[in-house]
Amino acid sequence: MTGPSKTLLAATVAALTLSASPAAFAQDAAVKLGFIGGITGPIESLMPPITNAAKLAISQVNAAGGIGKNGAKVEMVIGDDGCIDAARASDAADRQVNSEKVAAIVGAMCSGATIAAANAASIPGGVVMVSPSSTSPAVTALDDKDLVFRTAPSDAYQGEVLARVVKKNGIDEVAVTYVNNDYGTGFAQSFKTAFEAAGGKVAVSQPHEDGKADYRAEIGSLASSGAQALVVLAYVDGSGGRIVNQARETGDFSTFIGGDGMVGAALTNTAGGDEKLILTRPGGTAAAGAELYATAAKEAGFDPSATYAATSYDAAFVLMLALEKTGGSREGLSAALREVASAPGEVILPGEWQKAKALIDEGKDINYEGASGSLEFDAKGDVPGSYDEVTVRDGKIVPVGPAQ
Repeated sequence: MTGPSKTLLAATVAALTLSASPAAFAQDAAVKLGFIGGITGPIESLMPPITNAAKLAISQVNAAGGIGKNGAKVEMVIGDDGCIDAARASDAADRQVNSEKVAAIVGAMCSGATIAAANAASIPGGVVMVSPSSTSPAVTALDDKDLVFRTAPSDAYQGEVLARVVKKNGIDEVAVTYVNNDYGTGFAQSFKTAFEAAGGKVAVSQPHEDGKADYRAEIGSLASSGAQALVVLAYVDGSGGRIVNQARETGDFSTFIGGDGMVGAALTNTAGGDEKLILTRPGGTAAAGAELYATAAKEAGFDPSATYAATSYDAAFVLMLALEKTGGSREGLSAALREVASAPGEVILPGEWQKAKALIDEGKDINYEGASGSLEFDAKGDVPGSYDEVTVRDGKIVPVGPAQ
């Protein structure tokens, strides 16, 4: 597969800057696309590439004809929910749905924020949300009127994957600590069930509260179980990173295990020696659109392999494909979303906006194959996805391989 032309890439990079500029959209024809994420809070270090990936998708659409017959430009409206603040998430969604009148929303990122935003504003307002990173099984259970989707797979899958990866690494007994919210609780239960079904032993599984300065008491309780490996299901810029760092200081554990929320450069492996960091996250390295996306992302100045960057790009791009079908309207958007993301139809890859726009305008079916993989949404708006095993060395995320 070849990458996009230099001309297209140059236009993409040039438009990327404009996509964040309110002045660039001072026109009645603009289509507003909401974006709600943890710009501050416990996933703050993960957010820049996630945000830039959505901006990249928007810049490509704006550079290649915009939405609808009049070529309406897309404006990205950003809201900060702090990741774990339900009230802020609700307020951000309310502003976007009822004041900004966005056509759809990319987000939120953290599961509790997505649930809060959906219940407070998205569902009552009839606005579609597509989260790139909310992975709690609780999102599946929402009575969402077919309005809440996600491009990242549920932790119901990731718990099973992480359990297999831990067993593959020769670990048979673990202690588990998880952040006491929708994300941590669902992930911990899924992991425990799968790990024990595979013959492993969870010596202890304890919730913890985010936002504390000192977790040494919790670490001591976990270490008293006798397990040498600690599973931390939390956020790298919040309780998760602090627990790993303090457990390193006490020397209670030599192996640390985590999921997507822990995959960040802030989890620097400084101890060396026998210490292990075993992590999983959704991966799209084998996706049909991975190469086109990676080339454009590098040209735009961000790491295409950053956690949830590819799923963020896909959330934005597939929403805009659906908006092309509805003429920029909220009405009928969930049905249009399923149509543009599912077979049958002519395959559309990342950045192929002109091709997609022409086919949609001709009334022909398309099938978006994204940067993170195929987006065949099920009845609950979920995708199965795939996973990678990674580790962190010297502040860099290092791929280990597909998580089998």
